[in-house]
Amino acid sequence: MTTTIRPFRSGGSASEHVTERRLPRYAAGQVSLPMQILGSAETMEHETYWTEHSHPTHELLWRDAGVGTVTIGARTWTITPPLGMWIPAGVPHSGWTPAGVVVKAAQFDVDDPPMGDAPTSVRIHPLLRLLLSRLQTLDPRTDSYALTEAMILDVLSPAEHEVLVHRPSAELLTPIVETVLGDPGDPTTLQGWATRLGTSPRTITRAFTAETGLGFNRWVTTARIHSAITLIGLGCEIPDAAAEVGYASASAFTTACRRITGTTPANLRAEIPPTHLSV
Repeated sequence: MTTTIRPFRSGGSASEHVTERRLPRYAAGQVSLPMQILGSAETMEHETYWTEHSHPTHELLWRDAGVGTVTIGARTWTITPPLGMWIPAGVPHSGWTPAGVVVKAAQFDVDDPPMGDAPTSVRIHPLLRLLLSRLQTLDPRTDSYALTEAMILDVLSPAEHEVLVHRPSAELLTPIVETVLGDPGDPTTLQGWATRLGTSPRTITRAFTAETGLGFNRWVTTARIHSAITLIGLGCEIPDAAAEVGYASASAFTTACRRITGTTPANLRAEIPPTHLSV
């Protein structure tokens, strides 16, 4: 069972206006497509959470504005306009998106998948975005549709950076994980946690690395940037988002953001036109 990492309002309370959607679980290939790629788009009137489900086809999710998340097992990816998400057919996943976002998706036939069999972030560059949008205006029976499909398959590629939070399950780490995900601005250091839990910093670091591939500091930084990107996507100003997730200076926040995303908070703000949670 997955545990979706969803954003919280200041003060730790989740939005009270959340629509829950339940979709069926399909095995890979259980339903076939009459074409290679089938696109769709839906404007979300309310903050929406999708419970765990799976598709018979491969799925590409992306946004033109705003943010969202996809959770697969213990891992949660952040979706932004330049970062889409590839979900292989049959893989159980859940998701979240705020109100006002246009959720765009493309289902890919299971034969000859262009992205392999592992979930991954996808670079949504301008050409790919244009081709995906064009596909939805064409008649699937035309040569133009087939040509556009072929071009999409040709330019689809994994992203160089992804915002991925892996939630470890080790009992030792549970207090740390719950605290940081509930309040990314929590200032407790590695040594502070070691003292509180009656263990050593080295033991905590080893436990994080064993499950997530990241040490304590890198994991906390990733969780903070995940939350900050969501806040920025919801319209929060950069200095406010930085302070909310525990950064006292703009330079420290910029350094952390560049380390995780490969870009600066200012560039992220320019790439993520904000949306707002329903109230």
